[in-house]
Amino acid sequence: MSSKKDNIKTLDNQFMKLALSIARINDGLTGENPSVGCVVTKNNNIISSGVTSFSGRPHAETNALQNLKKNTKNSTIYITMEPCTHYGKTPPCTDLIVKSKINRVVYAVHDKDERTAKKASKKLKSQGIKVTNSICKKEAVNFYKKYFFTKKNKIPYVIGKIACSNDNYIKSKRNKYITNEHSLNVSHLLRYRNEGILISYKTLNSDNPKLDCRLPGLEKHSPKRFILDKNLKSNYKSKIFNNEMKKKSFILHGSNNLKKINLFKSKKINLIKVDTDNGNKLNLRNLLNSIYKKHVNTLLVEGGRELTNEFISNRLFNEFYLFKSSNNLKKNGSINILSTLKRISKNFKKHSLLDTYTNKDKVIKFFNYV
Repeated sequence: MSSKKDNIKTLDNQFMKLALSIARINDGLTGENPSVGCVVTKNNNIISSGVTSFSGRPHAETNALQNLKKNTKNSTIYITMEPCTHYGKTPPCTDLIVKSKINRVVYAVHDKDERTAKKASKKLKSQGIKVTNSICKKEAVNFYKKYFFTKKNKIPYVIGKIACSNDNYIKSKRNKYITNEHSLNVSHLLRYRNEGILISYKTLNSDNPKLDCRLPGLEKHSPKRFILDKNLKSNYKSKIFNNEMKKKSFILHGSNNLKKINLFKSKKINLIKVDTDNGNKLNLRNLLNSIYKKHVNTLLVEGGRELTNEFISNRLFNEFYLFKSSNNLKKNGSINILSTLKRISKNFKKHSLLDTYTNKDKVIKFFNYV
């Protein structure tokens, strides 16, 4: 026969799993803040729920509590991450919880933000509120691995992506795209789920891409665009520097050529100076730190062969997606990446074939970097 304590633990796990499911809704869409899920219960019945809003504010707790008409006295709130205790652009969520007369707070993991980390419990308990933590901790740690990585390293969580033919070419002499329309949709879903995207100036100048998300209804969630261009060779007439796209587009460079710098500035194009390393190349870790400072926690690198190899050599990929067409290009293909694919396979412990409904194309995810 189960005890009352066992029943409470079972309910805690059920409500926290629901909160984690809610958090996944806006994963990758909440700017510098993590996507947090929240469930409010009273007498073991759900009376409200919330998730961190787009761009990170309001927080999940605010969304769950501010429009709640029912009395929250003696209720329980389940939160996937420790509630904030500091004043930022909004007041602390712990203050709102105290004001709401909630009786018990349950959260899955501690925040890694030093302004809040492990401070909520003490603050809440001082107000007579019961606190339970580490519920569904393993699931939450896995969900927040990207956020925890960025907080620790001060660089984005980096996801690589490349598309090739069945015979390993990334360029076609006849067609614009290597993979089919279903693969393209999955590719745009990756853009939607990441806050930034990085390509080289060579890709910019040869393809003139928009680097946006073109899935219906999700266009406004296109990532910030970053161009790796040491010597400012980017074409300033490119699509990403036109009209409203210009505000979210940045060139990362190492140039001291004032004529070029002033030219781009006259076009009101955003420039970010990055230090070079001993080999006179842009220091990629410093480059990633500059991107992180633009409130980018996850970065999609849509590189060609050269940029992909640079990131592999510097051990900067956290995950990698390979989109592989079922078609062979043979004489119509250019730039073979077989050696790059071998390096990718060697540098990741695991990979899985994703069920992405891409018809005959394959999408392979590599993870757990060696």
